[in-house]
Amino acid sequence: MAQIRGTAGYHLGPEHRPFGGSSHNAATSDPSPLDAIRQQTSKIEDMLDTIADPVKPYLPAIGRFLIVVTFLEDALRIVTQWSDQLSYLNTYRHIPWGITHFFLAANVVVMLSCSTLVIARKHSEYAVCGLLAVVVTQALGYGLIFDLNFFLRNLSVVGGLLMVLSDSFNRKRFAFAGLPQIDEQDKKVYFQLAGRVLLVFLFIGFVFSGEWSISRIIVSALGFIACVMVVVGFKAKFSAILLVVILSIFNVLINNWWSLHHYHPHRDFAKYDFFQILSIVGGLVLLVNMGPGQISVDEKKKVY
Repeated sequence: MAQIRGTAGYHLGPEHRPFGGSSHNAATSDPSPLDAIRQQTSKIEDMLDTIADPVKPYLPAIGRFLIVVTFLEDALRIVTQWSDQLSYLNTYRHIPWGITHFFLAANVVVMLSCSTLVIARKHSEYAVCGLLAVVVTQALGYGLIFDLNFFLRNLSVVGGLLMVLSDSFNRKRFAFAGLPQIDEQDKKVYFQLAGRVLLVFLFIGFVFSGEWSISRIIVSALGFIACVMVVVGFKAKFSAILLVVILSIFNVLINNWWSLHHYHPHRDFAKYDFFQILSIVGGLVLLVNMGPGQISVDEKKKVY
């Protein structure tokens, strides 16, 4: 922008400098704060790209696996705690015994089969729909739909699933008789937008929960800025990498379920949170790999 303004201005020579000050070109050649941020983050992105070159081909597979890992862990937990799950649904949720068996069995089958399809990148649309159905039915079945923390976390998990759906779309058209053609690339753009917006809800829940300290304020501020940058698509890859680092460190330090005794009352909660955050990290990894999409500041900068 500074260069455009300079060429569009009046090219006065040194003899025309007002009041002995610097020329208009010199005054407008200084980069704006936004341009300075863009330059610095571009340098960091280039350095990270160079470091990450060996793992780039594997990022889609890593992202997809991490996204469904919470569903795989949940299926394993239901199987290993079958009687406890049945007792909870019957005693506290007042669901009849036969329906509880069907509910748990259906969840296990859908989670295992759909997660396998997502990892194998086969029939991703149907697999994602199945996992979305699991998120909704479990929220209703376990009565957690009105729990704010659970709700925000699951919005982020849904965001990760939408990133999987976006990654599965190719440039092809489906034509039905009497209906306009649908370009899958157009759908990909909107699913990318929805996915990256939903991904940040987990961190919003983190910002407004827990006790405040200086370190928490600093991490929350950095993370919140990164979330805003991801949502608007400004340096989205760099911001997603920053969130991956923050969430990974937080996950290992706070949700260290492996360090708790097997019968510790908070072990299952920490384990559940740990794998859910891993799924959201997987969504961010896909964002790093695919980019923010056409509806983003980064993409508009390429146009202008």
